[in-house]
Parts: sequence; C-alpha cells; structure tokens
Amino acid sequence: MNVEFINPFLVSLVNVISTMATMDLKPGKPQLKNHDIAKGDVSGLIGMVGPKTKGSLSITFEAPLILEIMHKMLGEKPNSINEEITDLVGEITNMVTGGAKNLLSDKGYDFDMATPVVVSGKNHTISHKSKGKKILMPFTHPNGMAFIEICFEDI
Repeated sequence: MNVEFINPFLVSLVNVISTMATMDLKPGKPQLKNHDIAKGDVSGLIGMVGPKTKGSLSITFEAPLILEIMHKMLGEKPNSINEEITDLVGEITNMVTGGAKNLLSDKGYDFDMATPVVVSGKNHTISHKSKGKKILMPFTHPNGMAFIEICFEDI
C-alpha cells in the first residue's frame, strides 16, 4: 500500500481533532493487522470506491478519548457511549475521509465515499471488504487511544 495514499488520512484525522476539539493526537508506529477485532470501544467504518482503487477506512476510539472529544466539541460529557457519541464518530469519520479525499484529489486519486457505519462495544469487529492488507495506525492522547485502519486494493 502506497504511503502517499495513506498519509492524507492520518493528516486529516489529526487536523479534524485539532480543529474541532482543540486536542492533539500523537501518531504512533504503523503496523499490519491480521484480525477483525477493534482496538477501541467505538468505530466508524466507511467504504470508498474509485476508478483506480477500492477499500475502506475505520477510525476507532477508546471510550475516555471520544467522551472528551464530545466534551470539547459540543460541551456535553455523557458517562458512556450513547447515540450522540455514535453520531459524532460517524461525523468524524465523514470529516476525516472528506479531508483525505481533498488531499488525494490533488494527487490524481478520485473516489466516492459511502455513508459511514458505526459499531460500538468491547471487542467489536471491523470487517473490511477489500482484499488488501490492513494497516493499523495508533494515535495517543492523555485521555486514550485512537486508531485508523486502512485497507485498500488497487483495481
């Protein structure tokens, strides 16, 4: 998988959280992932298809981190993951993918985005429909971890 293709998603996540929640996520070391179990408590998954590629992206948050993001963005602080939190994760997934789409269009990549699906719960699974390798990128913050998974195949 091409780093030129992955980096816009990572940059976009950091930008969205920094701009919307005034919080800084620190990127960790990317790794290959060979199972479907999510690393966090709530995930947004979005599919993308274009003339040159198809794949999906997921963004997973640990509960304490997404609760703090909700507090910073909307002034609300629920005690647990609820419908407002899952809506927020869907919106963040849309914003990150849209930001990456803009950055990638400058490099000649074009794709359409599906509507995000949000899944929550301990040990929930993320099913990427592409046959490509899954890249997992961790991000740290004092309130918890976030993870991006990217899975793309060239057509």
